[in-house]
Amino acid sequence: MITRRNFFASSAAALAVAPLLASPASAQQVDVNAILNDPEAPVGGNPKGDVTIVAYLDYNCIYCKKSAPELERVVKEDGNIRVIYKDWPILSKSSVVGAQLALGAKYQGGYETAHNALMNVSGRRASEEDMLKAIQATHLNMKRLQADLDNHGPEITALLQRNLAQAESLGLTGTPTFLVGPFRTGSLDYAGFKQVVADARERQAK
Repeated sequence: MITRRNFFASSAAALAVAPLLASPASAQQVDVNAILNDPEAPVGGNPKGDVTIVAYLDYNCIYCKKSAPELERVVKEDGNIRVIYKDWPILSKSSVVGAQLALGAKYQGGYETAHNALMNVSGRRASEEDMLKAIQATHLNMKRLQADLDNHGPEITALLQRNLAQAESLGLTGTPTFLVGPFRTGSLDYAGFKQVVADARERQAK
């Protein structure tokens, strides 16, 4: 069982927090294929959807939390949208912990379960303990999660570092940022997501 004490003593929780919260010295050239096809990045919605939404998010971002249910609704109703989740924990150390928990849950097929739980944590700045409690309240296997965090810590950290480098290369300035086809946008409501998806489809058809 993961407790606050043993989780925060684990190797996964301690990995590279400072580098993740810092910016690289220089931005890298944008690698579109790496952004759209990172094999380690969690994918939601329809993996073969005709429109892709790349979502750069932080679990302590109030605007991410407001957008999350709106995006989920549009993706579910549309049925032909691919979502690529880019955990980008830039707001606090607890954001890094939240991202690690969500990505650790991916190995038992529970990324979106963890993602939704963390997006529903109330408050502007959730603590590390708040993040952990949110995950413990789900049906995820906590023993398996601890093992996956321990065993896949380097891969999780590498993915978070790639997400950070990609965000830097794109010149992103904050969360949430959504790349919808050729468009870039911030926080949207249901109607906003529907419109930008329609615009992306129209642009692709030309």
